[in-house]
Amino acid sequence: MNRPAANRLVVVSNRVAQPREMRAGGLAAAMRAALKEHGGLWFGWSGKRVAPNERALHRERAGNIDYALLDLTREEFETYYIGFANRTLWPLLHFQPTMMQYGRAQYAGYREVNKLFAERLAPLLREDDRVWIHDYHLIPLASELRALGIGARIGFFLHIPLPPPELLINLPCHADLIATLGACDLVGVQNRGDARALTHYFTGTLGAKRSGDAVLLGERRTRIAAFPISIDATAVARQSKAAATSSTIRNLHASLSGRALAIGVDRLDYSKGLPRRFEAFGRFLAEHPEWRSRVSFLQIAPPSREEVPEYRELRSKLERSAGATNGRYAEPDWVPIRYVNRSFAQRTLAGFYRIADLALVTPLRDGMNLVAKEFVAAQPADDPGALVLSRFAGAAGELPQAILVNPYDPEGLVEGIEQGLTMPLEERRERWAAMFEYISKHDIGAWRCAFLEALGS
Repeated sequence: MNRPAANRLVVVSNRVAQPREMRAGGLAAAMRAALKEHGGLWFGWSGKRVAPNERALHRERAGNIDYALLDLTREEFETYYIGFANRTLWPLLHFQPTMMQYGRAQYAGYREVNKLFAERLAPLLREDDRVWIHDYHLIPLASELRALGIGARIGFFLHIPLPPPELLINLPCHADLIATLGACDLVGVQNRGDARALTHYFTGTLGAKRSGDAVLLGERRTRIAAFPISIDATAVARQSKAAATSSTIRNLHASLSGRALAIGVDRLDYSKGLPRRFEAFGRFLAEHPEWRSRVSFLQIAPPSREEVPEYRELRSKLERSAGATNGRYAEPDWVPIRYVNRSFAQRTLAGFYRIADLALVTPLRDGMNLVAKEFVAAQPADDPGALVLSRFAGAAGELPQAILVNPYDPEGLVEGIEQGLTMPLEERRERWAAMFEYISKHDIGAWRCAFLEALGS
């Protein structure tokens, strides 16, 4: 029997990008690259909901990557995923505590699934593995692995924001949950503000001692650091150039009839600030009638978590808002807002970005927001578009050359749209060049290597 190479990488995430699922960009591409380089295992939920007696652990190997996918029961899906992860943690960690819905049964189900993951993963691990756990679904997993005697180095990365202790304590089980991160050797977050917030929580709420960029909770030392996630800027630029000649992009360009294009691409989620964005665009047309019939706004918003009532309500609200603006301002040959509830391949999106004159990336709160970086990477150097970016997206800290706006300020959003559409070419080039240089240097590969280097030290 062939033993795996030493220091194997083990990635654990709620969902797994399987070999036949050629997802482009983001976590999937970064983890595949890391696993191919080091050899390893990717463990997570299979996406299947089964009866308790039908649960299985599905194993597959592709190249030097092993995949292990575990089924969940329908009840586990409801309590762990829909309930605690997405109706409790998601709104709280996005600074929306009034939208948080907490139930002890949901938290118990969340903890049970993390325990189940640990029990099924532990037999697959070896002592010199490096385990990289991803995101809010699996906060307690490291502590469950330690309880089973796993001594491997464990890192955790939170992809979404982390609010200050004053907001975290709204969660009834906050101490029980957040303390489990102390089982990690390394906790990575998106920016220094998030790192400060978590450090302050550990020291001020849990009574941990601080040691440099680490906290000491009991006998374990946990380093807390910022690792801003990014994209493969070179690949996105290449995709955008290739897509420019595709029929889909040519058809969109032709349909504009020489008009400017503003674009937004977001998963349908209340954290993205879409109702405020739609209202701002309508207000822009009201206050700047000279732009009517001169600019179209394309919002792509694939639905997500449709099992959650709040998401269904959001979709209906956006449909009403788009309909009201279009009814008020549309002409026979022009529709102000093109609202599309479907997803597109990454290369197609890159083509959309390339022909857009303006991107509206205005979340109420976001851990990073890679759409902002993808838009920059996709732009032509000779005539780049302008980026309107929320101050509350993690990307704002890395792209200060964008037009930074407060999504809670309607007048500010309107001013941002006008500034982007009227910005002189020379200024657009200067802003774009600085942003593109940054994301080219600080790309997804640099993010991955920085985290793994820190985990290994």
